[in-house]
Amino acid sequence: MTSATLPLGIFSVGDAEPRVGTKVGSQVLDLAPALGDAVFDAPTLNPFLARGHEFWSSTRARLLDLVPAGLLDRYLIPLSDVQTHLPIDVADFVDFFSSLEHASNAGRILRPGEEPLKPNWRHLPVGYHGRAGTVVVDGTPIHRPRGQYKIGAGGEPQYAPTVKLDVEVELGFVVGEGSLLGSTVSVDEFEQHVFGAVLLLDWSARDIQAWEYVPLGPFLGKSFATTISPWVIPLDALSAAKIAPTPQEPMPLPHLQGTAPFSYDIALELRLNGHVVSTPEFASMYWTPAQQLAHMTSNGASLRTGDLYGTGTVSSWDESGFGSFLELTWNGERPLTLPDGTARGFLLDHDEITVSATAPAADGGLVDFGSVCGRILPATS
Repeated sequence: MTSATLPLGIFSVGDAEPRVGTKVGSQVLDLAPALGDAVFDAPTLNPFLARGHEFWSSTRARLLDLVPAGLLDRYLIPLSDVQTHLPIDVADFVDFFSSLEHASNAGRILRPGEEPLKPNWRHLPVGYHGRAGTVVVDGTPIHRPRGQYKIGAGGEPQYAPTVKLDVEVELGFVVGEGSLLGSTVSVDEFEQHVFGAVLLLDWSARDIQAWEYVPLGPFLGKSFATTISPWVIPLDALSAAKIAPTPQEPMPLPHLQGTAPFSYDIALELRLNGHVVSTPEFASMYWTPAQQLAHMTSNGASLRTGDLYGTGTVSSWDESGFGSFLELTWNGERPLTLPDGTARGFLLDHDEITVSATAPAADGGLVDFGSVCGRILPATS
């Protein structure tokens, strides 16, 4: 792993107020005293993000000079001594559906006998507007949601805890610099507006979702919780992970094209109760993060500092890279057997999900995204 990633997050020690730090190996650098700027003495990254791309880059360049030289060592705190917090005050949350493999798999599972993809899917990044207030940080327990759903084709609707609790492996991108209402952000302006990336767990109640989503899409089957990792990886740390994007057919409309399009080579790992059950690859994603950002603003909708958008499930054609339990168990029809002998169709109470990721780094090492974890608790009464 490389020590030059320098992800940013929010931490606290004991009863002290949360503030901005950067992770340096197994330690956290307290940035407010280290860099002498009050923008880092804040309980979220939003004030820092609002200063824009030039400030993000100059701060990173300064740290890359000072940290390896040991000039800031007196401001380092062992990671084991700190508590991490939600890194941003989430302004808006949007989630996309941008893996050709996942969209095709889901279509075959949920609409057998029909064309897996809807007619619009190859023309625009399909997405929905989520609930910013239920985005939580790594380690936050997830209570099994209650909702309305039907059992069987002829059953009556009931209100009960979900029996098809699922999770989707995703990346999330954090917007730093906003845009004006009525303006658009182009594909080529992605790096001017987006600061960095996090790991994202998109919790999904499939039975609730199946009953509610026609005709307006996901709502209560998704909005109960979304978990993100505590450390935001700067896009500048992912320069060596840039790759050519997946070919798109038909060619997107001009506003979804860029002069030098790219995606990212990021390897993810999904664990259930410590067992690796899937290793999705972000490189196969059909729609890129830059195209998703451009699509979000293509109608003149504004960006705000702290906006978060999920890429959609990262998946593959092969089950070794399936990014959801909907796919891994084919909607519960093919239960997954774990090394301890237990089987899962969907997630049970007290199950623990962990997702980690790495990407190539400029120094030949790996960018470590860390991990994001969530444990399922029983539904509240």
